Amino acid sequence: MGPESEPRWLGEGEMRFWRSFIHTATLLEARLNRELVESHGISHADYGILVVLSEQRDEQMRMSALAEVTASSKSRLSHQIARMERAGLVRREGCVSDGRGIFAVLLPRGRRLLEEAAPTHVRGVREHVVDRVTPQEQVILAEVMERILSGLRGAEPEAKAS
Repeated sequence: MGPESEPRWLGEGEMRFWRSFIHTATLLEARLNRELVESHGISHADYGILVVLSEQRDEQMRMSALAEVTASSKSRLSHQIARMERAGLVRREGCVSDGRGIFAVLLPRGRRLLEEAAPTHVRGVREHVVDRVTPQEQVILAEVMERILSGLRGAEPEAKAS
């Protein structure tokens, strides 16, 4: 193994950043999930699906696009939607125009649950994240997270800030 295959080990500041980032993301997801489950009997992942569907025209979306938007595998999303179907929150239906695609469609019960759970979720997001950073920090963090997300989705990486 030559020097070009040596890992670029993280420095002290980089390690501090990485560990705080991953630990925060993990604890935040768990906290938001717990608050929704305890108050409304819905997981944070299911809540996210309901939000995305509610924002679509006709409150429906192709399963393949929904998987991409929610950063889920098609298989995992299929299991999640099946569970949500059994709970009466969504339904799957075939695409009439091409006969190949499957849509996830928000049902009235899912819409009601979303409307009931939204205040709990936004309260948690504000308390745990938004109110702890300044508006200027929010802009910077959004730009940084969008750059990381773009790279993870396979887009060309933007220039690294100096």
